[in-house]
Amino acid sequence: MTDLLDFTGKVVLVTGSSRGIGAEMIKAFGKQGAQCVVNYVADPDNQNKADAESVAKELNQPLVIESDVTKPNQVESMMKQIQDRHGGLDILVNNSGIICDRTIKKMSMEEFESVVRVNLTGTFTVTQKAAAVLPIIALTKVSAREFARQNITVNAIAPGFIDVGMSKGLPEEVTANFIKQIPLGRLGDVNEIVDAVLFLTSPMASYITGHVLNVNGGFYMG
Repeated sequence: MTDLLDFTGKVVLVTGSSRGIGAEMIKAFGKQGAQCVVNYVADPDNQNKADAESVAKELNQPLVIESDVTKPNQVESMMKQIQDRHGGLDILVNNSGIICDRTIKKMSMEEFESVVRVNLTGTFTVTQKAAAVLPIIALTKVSAREFARQNITVNAIAPGFIDVGMSKGLPEEVTANFIKQIPLGRLGDVNEIVDAVLFLTSPMASYITGHVLNVNGGFYMG
């Protein structure tokens, strides 16, 4: 029987894959035979680079690229490196994102702009540049319609509260409050997000596009 989760020969880029969910995603693709591109953004103490290189050690001949997804020129350079090395990109996972433990009343404009810049602008910039070589949900649906002509599927995953990375730095009372609102009564596991990504990028989801898959334990805002 054909292994529908075999990504041998597929070139996969996961943005923000130096740690957390992104790191687990790219490692999962690597285990399934993909040619992996690890992406990180520069930071003052070079910790992101060190983390990316650590992830790369678990992959077979990976390409590690420093690129700020909010900077079009850096994203364009990243895509060129992928093109030069692999001849193109098969799977793009826009994973880069940040969260802010603030209510709207307490959030500063600088914090708000930072969240929007990375989570929304970064997603748009990478998707646009990848295609060339709004809210994320709306962008997903518009992109799905546009790229369908090229037999490219575009989907989004809306994670709930996942026990990994940035969430571990939140105050205990904030985490406890989230858990109270989750019908399944627990935080999500990173592997539950990884499995969803593998499914949506596999042949099993070849007729699914423009879809937003909620992986949230039944927790919906609003």
